[in-house]
Amino acid sequence: MNKFEAMQTFVRVAEAGSFIAVANQLQVARSVVTRQIAALERHLGSKLITRSTRSLTLTAAGSAYLEKCRVILNMVDAAESTLAEEKAEPRGRIRLGLPLTYGLQELTPKLLEFVAQYPFVELAMDFSDQRANLIEEGLDLSIRITADLQPGDIVRKLGETSLLTIASPSYLKRHGEPRDPSDLRHHECLIYARENPVSNWMYQKGGRSLQVSVRGRIVANNGVVLTEAAARGMGVARQPEFIAAPYIARKLVKVILKDFEEAPLGIYAVLPSNRYVPHRVSVLIEYLSKLFTRTSRASTSSVKNIA
Repeated sequence: MNKFEAMQTFVRVAEAGSFIAVANQLQVARSVVTRQIAALERHLGSKLITRSTRSLTLTAAGSAYLEKCRVILNMVDAAESTLAEEKAEPRGRIRLGLPLTYGLQELTPKLLEFVAQYPFVELAMDFSDQRANLIEEGLDLSIRITADLQPGDIVRKLGETSLLTIASPSYLKRHGEPRDPSDLRHHECLIYARENPVSNWMYQKGGRSLQVSVRGRIVANNGVVLTEAAARGMGVARQPEFIAAPYIARKLVKVILKDFEEAPLGIYAVLPSNRYVPHRVSVLIEYLSKLFTRTSRASTSSVKNIA
């Protein structure tokens, strides 16, 4: 048994709560993972994980061992990475979570350039608009566009994008143009969500926050779908500028409620907690940060700094 590899596997299993998830992350059979944990338990002479048909639970010994393993593995990563990190060629796999539309439209070309620039880096990209649990999904880094960071998130703020309220000229001709956010209660709104046809849209004016409850018949968890529906005269949408801009340029939709400021959405690089940041991931974050500083000044979030 390779004790170091067994410790790494144990930490992954404890964090993911699943042998199958870790096997998928490592691209090995489930039996390889279970045998490694069993060998570690025999070596330690103590049961670390209680298994059931639906879940895994750490024993008291397992919980104590997990914390010590995290400290040791982080120290090893730090020791190896700091030896010649400044001059080292980034290498290894980066598992990267990306928002669907922004990832495809804005980031994919730049990420492909990154891979071409660093030939020893492997990039596994996962596109989804769902909030990722980085530890459970085995992600090294996620790009998130949000106005709602969670306590404990470890992030680097890369930039911002404006949030625009839009509707087609044909829709506004039929239903009239809203002059105040409260008018949206009487309009068909296109809701960004998974199922709920009701949403709360926030606006600001003169330092005062305005919240309006809106509803609609069309609900989707993808902004392009909702913007396309708006362009077809099916309602009012509220979407980030990078999605709305092509439709605005073609005059398929127009921006409404311009007098009311809408809080911008932050664009963040999000890292898993309690883990040393590998050199290859740090290089990617700096690469992305430089891209954003060409158009806007990047800053570091104070929710919890990555360095």
